[in-house]
Amino acid sequence: MLRNGAAEASPSPAGGSAAAHGPVRVWCDGCYDMVHYGHSNQLRQARAMGDYLIVGVHTDEEIAKHKGPPVFTQEERYKMVQAIKWVDEIAARAPYVTTLETLDKYNCDFCVHGNDITLTVDGKDTYEEVKAAGRYRECDRTQGVSTTDLVGRMLLMTKAHHSNIDEDLDYRKHKDNFGKGPKGHSPWTGVSQFLQTSQKIIQFASGKEPQPGDTIIYVAGAFDLFHIGHVDFLEKVHLLAKRPYIIAGLHFDQEVNRYKGKNYPIMNIHERTLSVLACRYVSEVVIGAPYAVTADLLDHFKVELVCHGLTEVVPDKDGSDPYQEPKRRGIFQLVDSGSNLTTDLIVQRIIKNRLEFEARNQKKEAKELAVLEAMKKMEEEEREKGLQS
Repeated sequence: MLRNGAAEASPSPAGGSAAAHGPVRVWCDGCYDMVHYGHSNQLRQARAMGDYLIVGVHTDEEIAKHKGPPVFTQEERYKMVQAIKWVDEIAARAPYVTTLETLDKYNCDFCVHGNDITLTVDGKDTYEEVKAAGRYRECDRTQGVSTTDLVGRMLLMTKAHHSNIDEDLDYRKHKDNFGKGPKGHSPWTGVSQFLQTSQKIIQFASGKEPQPGDTIIYVAGAFDLFHIGHVDFLEKVHLLAKRPYIIAGLHFDQEVNRYKGKNYPIMNIHERTLSVLACRYVSEVVIGAPYAVTADLLDHFKVELVCHGLTEVVPDKDGSDPYQEPKRRGIFQLVDSGSNLTTDLIVQRIIKNRLEFEARNQKKEAKELAVLEAMKKMEEEEREKGLQS
């Protein structure tokens, strides 16, 4: 059970308090395609560096020009970023190259980016100008997750990514080759293993207990590849009460695989937990919730309303309706999210454009490796100069 909470004011960074100098406004920007907990963690860290976070999101056209085709449309990506609880405001159609003009336009003190590199189509650092002006800060990149890896999982359709058993040959081959250029691996584009820690959960789940007057609402599911369909559903549920307190029950991987089949879930339980905790509409998460919504669960959390979307409800192992108890109590409600996007449809988008995505990742990594080689050469030249002097 993990309580969640919206962003709260954070201490201002060194150099003065917000009270003395006004709120510290922070800028982040990016594609935010296939938003995952790595993106959320970057925005969490950025928000902690100031008092107000503005996130610029690039257009489909800009992403296609510099990186390759995005999985999600810009409208979908705008809504996904806005749903992250540490984001105060989004800036649509943000330019791909971050300039001082953009920071000044939004009255931002500095911009924040992860400790990887972002390049334009011609191989230039997109943050070069703001770095030179001293208006750039770095945050730690989240190890063990990348869009490259998630795309690879979907393309391979293997169960090994959420299992502790030995990986199959296809997945090992994927880790060795997916997104790999002819000269090796970039440290920023590739596949690595996510390791959950209690500290990471605490960072994402700094929330409050339900208060008198709150309406406690329970929802349950896989919430795999947490996407705009989930956001639309949770937003509609959030609107059902004046003071909603939404508890999301996440099923264990084995349970999800039972009712979804194939290689689902794409994300394991630890990854799905962080993804849901980052959503501003969710107050609390139950890790490994029972598939059937039982009387014990309803009584324990004092649930007043249970909601489910219009997607199919698969019977429990014994053939019973998992929502039988809340229906008996008269507290079950179907909610139409207004979105037809499902995890299955996302996988279909990826598979349909498989060759384009593979080419995109190889192109991205080739540019990163070229920059790495140039940086290494500069370091060696500086070292030689130091030895000669």
